[in-house]
Parts: sequence; C-alpha cells; structure tokens
Amino acid sequence: MNITRRALLAATAALALTAQFQSAAAEDVTLNIGYQPIVEPSRVPQADGTYEKATGAKINWQKFDGGADVIAAIASGSLDIGYVGSSPLAAAASRELPIETIFVVGLISEAEALAVKSAAKPEDLVGKKIATPFVSTAHYSLLTALKHWNVDPKAVEILNLRPPEIAAAWERGDIDGAYVWDPVLAQLKTSGKVLATSADVAGWGGPTFDAWIVSKAFADAHPDVVTAFVKVTGNATAAYRANPDAWNASSPEAEKIARLTGARQEDVPTLLKGYTFPTLEEQAGEALLGGGTAKAVADTSAFLLEQGKIPAALSDYSPYVSARWVTDVAKLAQ
Repeated sequence: MNITRRALLAATAALALTAQFQSAAAEDVTLNIGYQPIVEPSRVPQADGTYEKATGAKINWQKFDGGADVIAAIASGSLDIGYVGSSPLAAAASRELPIETIFVVGLISEAEALAVKSAAKPEDLVGKKIATPFVSTAHYSLLTALKHWNVDPKAVEILNLRPPEIAAAWERGDIDGAYVWDPVLAQLKTSGKVLATSADVAGWGGPTFDAWIVSKAFADAHPDVVTAFVKVTGNATAAYRANPDAWNASSPEAEKIARLTGARQEDVPTLLKGYTFPTLEEQAGEALLGGGTAKAVADTSAFLLEQGKIPAALSDYSPYVSARWVTDVAKLAQ
C-alpha cells in the first residue's frame, strides 16, 4: 500500500471516529427540565416525547408546584430549563442569577385568581387567612390587588402555601381564600367566588406571564438543544392557536394535558382560555422578548422592592431576556 493511500485511509478512519464521537456526545447530553402542572400547549409534546426526538437529548422531567422552587433548582445547578412566572423570574434576575428568558408561554388572564369563601368585597379581606405561593405571579397579583383596593397587606393574614397545600387547606376550612392558578383554582371555584382575576390585575397595572428560562451555562454549551426546545414549544402554541376548538374535551390533546397536570379532562378547553398564548412571530416583537418582557420584569422588580420582597432592583433587565432563540427558530422555518 502506498503512502498516499495509507494516509487517505487513516484520514477517513479519523473522520469516522470523530463523527462517531460527536454522535455519542450528542446522545450523552442530559437536559434537566423543571415544569409545572400548568394547563398549556407544551404539555402535549412533553407527553408525546417530541422534545426528546427534536433535541436528541436524554430529558429528565421534574415536576414543581411553584416558580420559586424552580428558581432554587436552577440556582443549585440541578435544572437547565425551567418553567416560571414573571414574579419569580424578576426575583431571580434581581439576584443576578445567570439565566435567560427564552419563550413567553402565556400572558395570564383568567387562569389565576383570588377565590374566597365569604368575602363579598375587598375590605372583607381584613383579618382573613389568604393563601398563595410566595414569590409567585399569584403572590404578586394578590399584593397588587390589595394595593389597588387600598387594603393594607399587614391587615390580611397571608400564608405561604403551594397549590396542593392550598387545595387541602381549603377543604379543611383552614383558609378563607387563596390567590392561585388552575387546575387548583378550578377546584376552589366550585365552592367559592372569585373576587379578582389576573386579567383584572393586569388592568390595574400588574400584568403577569409564564415563561421558559434557561441556564446561561447550558445555553452556551448546547445552543442547538435550546433552539430545538424552543421550536417544539412554538409548534405546540401554533397548533393550538390555529384551531383551539379542536382541543376539545374529548381530544387527545386534552387527555395528555389532563394526565400531566391533574386537571379534569373536561375542564381543559376552558382552562386553556385562561391564557393568551403568543406565537413565535409575536414572541420576537417589541411587546415581548424584543423589549416588553424586560420592561415587565423591571416593573415587577420595582414593585417587589417596594413591598420588601427583594433587597435590590437592577437598572437593566435586558440581559435576562433574549429574542435570539425565537429568531433562530423563525430562520429555520424559512
């Protein structure tokens, strides 16, 4: 065998070995995702295993009952991508946790609300036990509503309970009300009344939203995985937005969402309507990841600082919000 042929074979073998190594490396990527049992479109690809197929990663799905717990897990390094509300996101960014907002899942409307047992008007809340998960969008909305009503939060006994704990406390009669989200909210509404929704609070100057965030370290190391994750999420939103009536109570989509969230399947279509789900095109616009989301986080942080819930606020929250991922996905579709 001549030297040229031998060199060519050696180079070919080296390339094959490199490709094999890269393929194995891709398969070795473990993506730790913290989700919450919220009724929203991306539960469907989660149930179908679509995220695993698209990212090529081994995904470890972990369920959390509140955004504060998701933030703590990301801070500890045990999560790479997490589902959080705007209030815990603001608190995390104010602490300068190295994260990026990569997708605004939904603008919260009727999906979160203050449900009460006997209070007929806001001033009736004085002296009552009202539960909410602390540092959540619901907590932020409760404080915003009390401020709007000129009710001193110190005059209300506000208890820090997670959604499952709220449901149990409500049934036992341990609390008089709760600001919480679906599907627990739907349970409370069967025997209580709604005093205010997050749609009301948004009108009073306190809009809230849910989002997917990523650890910057993971995003830097695996940008293709993050882009694929955003693409799948965007596709799920697009499928729902294109034909929401198809996601009816007897649909496979409703069954999958109910299975992952604990919501009653027949309630899923109504619960989905409690959010406004932005499309990929809307995500990148000035109203959301192109500017509005960072402003909303800044406004939320200013309020949390005023309420003494965070020690300090930043002058600029844009480093914690990125339109890069949705823009990259849009390019792939062209």
